[in-house]
Amino acid sequence: MSKHQLKTSVIYCGDNLEMLKEIPDESVDLIYIDPPFNSNRKYEVFWNETQEKRAFEDRFGDAQTYIGWMRPRILELYRVLKPTGTFYYHCDWHASHYVKVLLDQIFNFNNFQGDIVWNYRLYSQAAVKGKRFEATHDTILAYTKSQDYTFNPVFIDVKIPIEEAKNYGFKQDQKGWFKTAPTGLGKGGYSQETVDKMDKEGLIYWTKNNLARKKYYVPTDGKSLLDKHVIGNVWSDIPDMMHAKGTEKLGYPTQKPVALLKRIIEASSNKGDIILDAFCGCGTSLIASQTLGRKWVGIDVSPTACRVMAQRLWDNFKLNEGKDFELSDMPKSAKDLMQLPPFEFQNWAVIALGGIPNQVKVGDYGIDGKLYPIEQEKSKEEGRDLFGDMDIYYPIQVKQKDKAGRPDIDSFETAIRRDKRNKGYFVSFGFTEDAVKEMRRLDKEGEIEIIPITVDDLLKHESQIKLKTVI
Repeated sequence: MSKHQLKTSVIYCGDNLEMLKEIPDESVDLIYIDPPFNSNRKYEVFWNETQEKRAFEDRFGDAQTYIGWMRPRILELYRVLKPTGTFYYHCDWHASHYVKVLLDQIFNFNNFQGDIVWNYRLYSQAAVKGKRFEATHDTILAYTKSQDYTFNPVFIDVKIPIEEAKNYGFKQDQKGWFKTAPTGLGKGGYSQETVDKMDKEGLIYWTKNNLARKKYYVPTDGKSLLDKHVIGNVWSDIPDMMHAKGTEKLGYPTQKPVALLKRIIEASSNKGDIILDAFCGCGTSLIASQTLGRKWVGIDVSPTACRVMAQRLWDNFKLNEGKDFELSDMPKSAKDLMQLPPFEFQNWAVIALGGIPNQVKVGDYGIDGKLYPIEQEKSKEEGRDLFGDMDIYYPIQVKQKDKAGRPDIDSFETAIRRDKRNKGYFVSFGFTEDAVKEMRRLDKEGEIEIIPITVDDLLKHESQIKLKTVI
């Protein structure tokens, strides 16, 4: 990344503090971040909701540590934001009050443009837990660098039952239902000539005090009035992805709906503007930005998250990595991969092989992922859960060690038999002679086939690896 010019359509993999230092001053129109409390998270939380729900104290020890970790990153984000730009910080009840104080200090209290209450669920879906109300909303804090910033009001469609129309101030004449608004006659509004013309066209409503108000007719479906309202700061019309059933849900614990990001982006940017997400997760902000014709830059510390983002860009827009967008600073060597946390490495290896990581990392009985034959993938029904409905797959085992040994092979063989399969893939940095001999013996006997894949194999053929058994 060069500080002389900001490249867009790029996903950067690495610590955002270092990546942000390379972005030019005041070059970004809109910043949205949704940093989980384990903001320097390792990838074991990617498919593991329970770990994402651990107590706040398990993440940073206390609020001071968390704020101390975030401060230098917020300073960098402030630096790269344009004077006309807007910054959104998505958080929940654990630390929103601490975060606001931090942002007041950096952005200035007078540049606080309010908070959005994302009411993702109206009621608790669970039994009573403890002695407090269950949280059903997040808080999104909005800040700018000046009072000259982009803001586009957001309108939503509202249905009002006709029998309640008058309670909402609607009136009716021979043309239909309407609401009224001041004309501003004589006070900088419409001229007398314009009001007279509108009156002849039946577009003026005269009050009892002989004040002219302009009529705005609203459509109806016969049962309700179809009105448009300017949305306020409480958003209760967008459900939480973690509890929604649909094609958008990936299983990422803190995944946010595309609709939420689209609303933020539409309100605070225009087409062609640059959107930055420095805690990009599974890339929802990038999907929303691409959909709305904005330029974008994403940053995340996790190689697996970056790979998932790349896959989403292909799935949604058929964007090709290397041609339509860049995936930068991914691990390039076995040494890099050896330094990853175990679950992060497992996810990388399974995805690089073309498989799907297990969503549950505990009690997986020696199977870290599943590889589905291409013909089975092509024939699956839309929206089917691969783990739940499809039975044709090959188990994948991953070991983050220099050389997987005979005991590792024996354990995987047991897992394959328990899973009632006859073939599996074993990924490691290397294999001992005993391990290789055992895999050859199993293959020769014909009951079980274990195919060894080294990390070097995956690095050479990542995203292009072709296995004769699945093509």
